[in-house]
Order: sequence, then C-alpha cells, then structure tokens
Amino acid sequence: MANEIRFGVVSETVLDGPAWAAQARRLEDAGISSLLLRDHFAAGAFGQQLAPFSALAAAAAVTTRLRVGTVVLSNDFRHPAIVAHEAASLHQLSGGRFELGLGAGWYQPEYQAAGIPFDRAGQRIDRLEESLAIIGGLLARTPVRHSGTWYQIDGLDLDVLPPGPGRPPLLIGAGGPRMLRLAARHADIVGILPAPIRDPDDSEDPADRLPPALDAKLDVLRAAAGDRFGQLELSSFATFRITDRRRASTDELIAQRGWSGIDAEAVWQMPTIFVGSVAQIHQDLAARRDRFGLSYLVTADRELPALAEIAARG
Repeated sequence: MANEIRFGVVSETVLDGPAWAAQARRLEDAGISSLLLRDHFAAGAFGQQLAPFSALAAAAAVTTRLRVGTVVLSNDFRHPAIVAHEAASLHQLSGGRFELGLGAGWYQPEYQAAGIPFDRAGQRIDRLEESLAIIGGLLARTPVRHSGTWYQIDGLDLDVLPPGPGRPPLLIGAGGPRMLRLAARHADIVGILPAPIRDPDDSEDPADRLPPALDAKLDVLRAAAGDRFGQLELSSFATFRITDRRRASTDELIAQRGWSGIDAEAVWQMPTIFVGSVAQIHQDLAARRDRFGLSYLVTADRELPALAEIAARG
C-alpha cells in the first residue's frame, strides 16, 4: 500500500514568539504535516534561523496535529546522549509529534568559527554511525553500553524520563552511497538528496535531479535495506510552481537555477520539481509516489502559499 503524500515546510524566517506561534498554527490549518528546522548557528549556511529544539518545542505547544522536526541535526554539534534526551523530551512534550533528523555535518566554516574539528567526510560518517547506535538504544529505553572510536557509553539509559509515546521516527539525509546505506540500516524516513551537500555555493548539476540519478540512489537504498525497504518513508526537498504558463515558468526556473543543457520537457520529468496547474501537480505527485516511492515532500516556507493551495485540494 502506497504511503499517503504529505508535506513539510522548512522555516527559513526568524520570527518573534507570537509570530512564530502564529506561523505554526498557520501551517497546521493549511494541512501541512510538519514544521522543520535546520541546525546551523552561522548564517553563512542558510541564513538566519532559530535553534531547533527550543523553537520546535514552542511550535508544538501551540498546535495539536502539526509534527515538528529537525532537517537535520549536525551530529558533531552534540553528544548522542544529549541528542537522545532532547529528542525523547520533545517527543513526550509534543504527544509523539517529533521527527528526529540527523546528518554527518557539512558546513566547514561553521565548524572552524566555533573551534569544532572538521574531520574528513569518512570520519564524520563513522562518528554518525556510532551516534545512531547509541541514540537508537537510548530511545528504545534500553541500557546502552558502547565502546567505540568516538564515544564511550557505560550502561546509560533514559530513566531520567517517564515512559512516553514510543520513540520519534528517525530521518537521515543521504545523497551519497555510504550515507544511503547508513540510512537503509537505521532510518525510518530517508531524506534523499540530489548529491552530498558540500557548500551552499556549489554549482548544481541538473542531471542529479533526473530520474536515472534517483533510480541509482534507490537501487543502493533497496539493496542495503533488504526487507526494511518497504517500511521506509522516502522524502526529498521539492520545488512547487503553480502556473497556467507551464513552459514559460519552467524556462524561468531553468534560468534561475543556472542549469544548462536541459529543456522544459526534461525538467517536467524531474521527480522533485512540480510545475503547472494544481491538477497537474497532483497528477505528478501521485505518479512520482507510485514510480519512485516519494511521499514526503519538503519545501521552504516562502513556498507556503503554493503548498497550502496544493494541500487544500488534496
């Protein structure tokens, strides 16, 4: 049975308390599934943003259905025992509405400014893999003993908290083969990226967004997940443009992205690009869920008006 299509919105706007609460309620009323925050304390990555746990707790407190989540926490910024405690606490306070997104970290200037060692990618992924084992055990409310290269845990459990509403689903963002295999083993939700994130100024290759590129990632994910594959929720960042000038709007998008060697027909085949009428977008959403398994589409808060219109006609 195919997953129900749902939408997440990443907040890229810093608001004061009342305005933040109003935004959370606005998303809930619009039928958006989740409010998400990135995890950066330097504006160079994605601009100004609130710290995730406190802001998401405030959003959860003024809503009843809206899920809240991280997309994604940098593993190197917090010890896994602290992450597990924060995640379990927010899941409990929200009545089971928290999604824990984790990644290996990528924005080197932020690390350098804060004096956090920025190891090579393989070491950061090794460290994330150890963290996932620890966090998974703690969220399962079992004592954890772990003797690894990066972390040492001796019988810790989350007995500091009372029993709660299960554990938060785990999202792992993955663009390269190793991260995809890691997500296949540990994640409940896989946030599939066009390519590994290195720098926000990197030029984007439109070929990374075409069906063959996603098929190749799904092949890696399927092989590594085995019997788990059918249980995974597949997610991705998406672009939505409601228009009655489909070709002209697509040509404008190509120019805005600086893509070359690609035409509108190719863009219309991209699994995460949706351009056209609301009816056309709904047709494409269903087709891409059935073809690729993508059922959780995420976009920035600036696209909320379009997303709300799409969700309202779902």
